[in-house]
Amino acid sequence: SFSIMEISTFSQFLNQFITGQNLAITGAVLAATLAGIGSAKGVALVGEASSGMLSEDPSKFGKALLLQALPGTQGIYGLLVGFIALSNIGILSGTPKELTVAQGLMMLAACLPIAVVGLVSAMHQGKTAVAAVGIVVKKPDQFGKAMLFPAMVETYALSLIHISEPTR
Repeated sequence: SFSIMEISTFSQFLNQFITGQNLAITGAVLAATLAGIGSAKGVALVGEASSGMLSEDPSKFGKALLLQALPGTQGIYGLLVGFIALSNIGILSGTPKELTVAQGLMMLAACLPIAVVGLVSAMHQGKTAVAAVGIVVKKPDQFGKAMLFPAMVETYALSLIHISEPTR
């Protein structure tokens, strides 16, 4: 059981740290961080597969690089949404706006779609791009078709940019 004093102290702690501005900043950080983690994982997967391909045929470097770049875009989308959120709350201009907890929660909620989908789709796009590397190894003339598979995964992250754009 908790004493009244302990509950009051915890309540004061929450009131001090759970502010609208802190919630909005948390959304911006999650958008950039989670999408960035997914991109790092996806790009690494394709890099590993491409290294094997290039050890056999270095002339395919350009194709490998394009396939490896695809999962990196979700990290860019997350960073963009994060910057938009920080800009909307005045952090980037140096004049932070006061936000209610409800406004901060809305900003956090606006940032979550690209954070979560960026994380997951970049990793899956990496796996799909690895499969595309396999196609290029065996049939380099089918690169255009092979690139369509990971590009399809991209459409889900790209569709969230507009949804995730936090505005006030």
